[in-house]
Amino acid sequence: MDTRFTQLPKSLQILSRHETLGQDIPSLLVHPNFNQTEQSKVPGVIWMHGRTVNKELDPGRYQRWVRHGIGAIAIDLPGHGERFQREYMSPAKTLDLIEQGCREIDDVLESIEQLGIFDMDRLAIGGMSAGGMVTLCKLCDDHPFIGAAVEGTTGNLRDLYFPKEQSNARSWPVEHDPAHVSEIDPIENLASFKPIPLLALHNEGDSMVPISTQREFLSQLETHYIELGADSDLIEFHTFNETGAPEEHAGFGRYANEAKNLQLAFFLNLFGMEP
Repeated sequence: MDTRFTQLPKSLQILSRHETLGQDIPSLLVHPNFNQTEQSKVPGVIWMHGRTVNKELDPGRYQRWVRHGIGAIAIDLPGHGERFQREYMSPAKTLDLIEQGCREIDDVLESIEQLGIFDMDRLAIGGMSAGGMVTLCKLCDDHPFIGAAVEGTTGNLRDLYFPKEQSNARSWPVEHDPAHVSEIDPIENLASFKPIPLLALHNEGDSMVPISTQREFLSQLETHYIELGADSDLIEFHTFNETGAPEEHAGFGRYANEAKNLQLAFFLNLFGMEP
C-alpha cells in the first residue's frame, strides 16, 4: 500500500479505498459505507488539490464530508502524487496541467459510474488553486455536476498570466502563449457555462492568485447567469483577511475551520441533506 495512504488517519483509512480511475488516474475514494458489507449510493464530490501537492492533502476535509454521508473522489492531478513528474512542479506546466486535468474528468466520471457506489445524479466538483482552475475549465464544457466549490483559484487566467498595468499583481514567473491561454480560460469560454450553485473561497491578500482576477471572473459569471435567466445568488463568494496561511494562498490559516464549515454547509444544502 502506498505510504501516503497509510498516513491517513485510521478513522479515515477504514472508509477509504485506493483506486486507479480512467486510463491511469490515481484516486482516493472515501465512502461512508466502506466498512460495511454493502455500499449504498451516496452523493459525491470530485476534489482536486493544488500544484506541487497530492490527493492525500487535507484528509480532515474528507472526514467532514464522510461523517455527513458525502463521499469523496480525490484525484492526483497530472504529474502529481503517484504519477509524479518533476516538470509538473514548475509553473511553466500549469496550462498543460489544467488542459489535461479538464480532459480527464470524463474518464473519472465513467469509472465512478461503473463502481456503482456514488449517486450520479448528486455529484459536485471542486478544487483548490490549480485544482480549482481545472474545475472551472470543466464547467465550461458538458458535465453532470449539480454544484461546485473552489478555493484560492481563478477562472480568469488572462489577468493572472498577463496582469493589467494598473494592477498590483506580480507578473507570472513564466510566459505563456496567449492563444493557448484563451483556449482553456474560463472567462473566455463562459457561453457554455451552465448556471449551477458555485461556492468560491479566497484570501484577500493571496499573493499567488490575486483575488482581483477571481472577482472579475465571478462578476462576468454573474452577468452570464442573469442573461440566461438564472439567479446570480447561485454564486457565493466568501473572503478572508490576514489568515496567516503561506502567501495567503495555501489554505485559510486561522480561518481554516470556518472555511471548511462553509464548504460543508454548501454541499449539504446542495445535496438536500440534514446538517
